[in-house]
Amino acid sequence: MLRIILVGLGNCGRHWIRNIYPKQHEAQLVAYVDASPESLQRARQDLTIPEELCFTSLEQALEQVDCDAVQIASTLSTHIPLALTALRAGKHVLLEKPLAPTLEEAREAIAVAEQQGRLLMVNQNYRYSATVNQVRQLIQDQYFGPVGTVTVDFRHYSNSAPRGSNRHYTLWQPLLVDMAIHHFDLMRFILNQEPLSISCQTWNPPYSNFVEPPAGSAVIQFDGGAVVSYRGSWVSTAAETTWSGDWRVECLEGLISWRSRGDTLADEIIIQPRNKQPLTLKVDALAFEDWGGSLQAFVQALRDGTEPACAARHNIHTLALTLAAVESSTSGKPVQF
Repeated sequence: MLRIILVGLGNCGRHWIRNIYPKQHEAQLVAYVDASPESLQRARQDLTIPEELCFTSLEQALEQVDCDAVQIASTLSTHIPLALTALRAGKHVLLEKPLAPTLEEAREAIAVAEQQGRLLMVNQNYRYSATVNQVRQLIQDQYFGPVGTVTVDFRHYSNSAPRGSNRHYTLWQPLLVDMAIHHFDLMRFILNQEPLSISCQTWNPPYSNFVEPPAGSAVIQFDGGAVVSYRGSWVSTAAETTWSGDWRVECLEGLISWRSRGDTLADEIIIQPRNKQPLTLKVDALAFEDWGGSLQAFVQALRDGTEPACAARHNIHTLALTLAAVESSTSGKPVQF
């Protein structure tokens, strides 16, 4: 049984405790850390966590509790300091996205992980989907030949709470860093290509309650010839997409359309040969999907001594694409890789 200390008891950490770990029988949480005593108290009451397993610092928890790994579900600014503390204590680390606020900090953490011989992995949970992996296989097998153009649309309305009342409104680059990073990672994953350039524009509609731009679009050129047109919005009043977005992958001989991670819409893959009728494919669920799939991949990597696809040294390329989108949207100029 893998023994894990969880750092961060906000919505993300609570989701892990309440919904993911009870279904996972190869890992257990042995301590809980949050810098806020109030958050610890609420977690103890709401989630029935023993007081002796709660700590206000990771250092305290590491001193008093035996563990194999540390899971970090706290705010972005704390990711690298906490990861470095855990790695230097000889612990493996599972870290929420984004990996770091900057590439320099990400590289430092990756270097320390390699020096310590420990796994540093990022929770890119959207990858752990039967739909996503089935689409990836279709593309890798060139079912319809090479990919030409990909369009991705993400629409959600997260603008209902009064202005100033929701932490989401104050996030840094709420579309690009909080959400589009998932879509950027999926682009790299299903295409098995790396970006060459990105041109991105973001904006803040007059009715938005967000401080920074919650809507944007981008054109991304990849090294295998694919070009992706991306549009996303946290304040869209059009029909909402699933969390992964609506995807259309245009290939030489046909079209692959798909979606996943829906609240009310089921996962779906539709293939349509050029000039022929579309066909909906059957999608079988994985044993562990989404957040559970990410945790299972972390556990399996440590058990088998293998490197997961979302190891930080690979995921840094998703971070680089995300930060390039931010740079392009800020400067008004394309960014080359």
